[in-house]
Amino acid sequence: MSRVTLETLPDYARYLIAAAEGASAPYPLTRKIRLPWLEVTAHLGPGVLADALGHAFVESRGDQPESSRCRIFIAHPGIHGIPEPARWGDAHFTEHGFAERLAEAGLRGHYFHDLDFWQFYDPQRRVGVQLMGSADAFPPWEPGAPLRAFLHWEYAARGMRLTHAGTLGANGKGVLLAGAGGAGKSGTVAAGLLNGLDSVGDDYVLIDLANGVTARPLFSTLKQDPQGFARLGLKRRVPANGPLNWQGKHAFHIGDIAPRPVPATLDIVALVVPHISGGGASSIMPVSRRDAMIALAPSGIAQMPGERESGFRFFSDLTRLLPCYRLSLGTQPQEIAGTVADFLARGAS
Repeated sequence: MSRVTLETLPDYARYLIAAAEGASAPYPLTRKIRLPWLEVTAHLGPGVLADALGHAFVESRGDQPESSRCRIFIAHPGIHGIPEPARWGDAHFTEHGFAERLAEAGLRGHYFHDLDFWQFYDPQRRVGVQLMGSADAFPPWEPGAPLRAFLHWEYAARGMRLTHAGTLGANGKGVLLAGAGGAGKSGTVAAGLLNGLDSVGDDYVLIDLANGVTARPLFSTLKQDPQGFARLGLKRRVPANGPLNWQGKHAFHIGDIAPRPVPATLDIVALVVPHISGGGASSIMPVSRRDAMIALAPSGIAQMPGERESGFRFFSDLTRLLPCYRLSLGTQPQEIAGTVADFLARGAS
């Protein structure tokens, strides 16, 4: 099947899942990842993605009696029985139309045109496939948060949400930091970690609204541009300073700078929107729920394929459940961390 249209899309998804499952024996590697209520088994070959699966996650500790299991096949034609990726054959492609067509068939999926990179997931059977043209033909952001789309679909089916936000906390209570790139979110998380606060993630965290607002860790990756890396003094703390990532940033891990092991949960008490003010001292002031929603929802919707309507409902509920604030960032990491710590100690209201 060399061309896929909206009409044939569900058939292609089922065909690829079946082909990936049928080729499961020859996969060179198997990786098991333990996440909140979920054990992921990934079948794949050696390479960058296999390495990423070994260190990109904060794995859950202890027993999880309610855990489910899912299987993801990371496939390419170099693995016996795996076909070449098809191309999109319709004149027009929209992410929304693509997702809706699959949802009608009980499936989830994503397509990245530039690389003919396909991801399909069957949430009923909890099995998915990621098909690439070769072992390294994946989007540049994939190693930083591998399997992100599959985790998004799996947790969305349970009423939870992968959220594009950072976190900082102390004594089990925390804040959710939301904002577009360049707002200072990642720098705020790193400053907090370096000065005694906890975090369950800098970029994508799992949010559950079942009993209040709870954040859980999934990915361990932290990122900083070279200026922030130098300003925070991270070169002294991060053991292996590798090449910059696709955004021109240093990538490292929470464990490199965290004062303690990553907590299993943070009870979120406020939604905070960082803002680089240029002033000497940091301050936290109330902000409207509308502004908080604008800071939180667009990237959380755009970066997670499908589930748009449920995503907007989820983020709307989230901003109603939490008081919302703007954090005007000062210039000193220790002072920023102290401002957040004092805010948490006082309690949001």
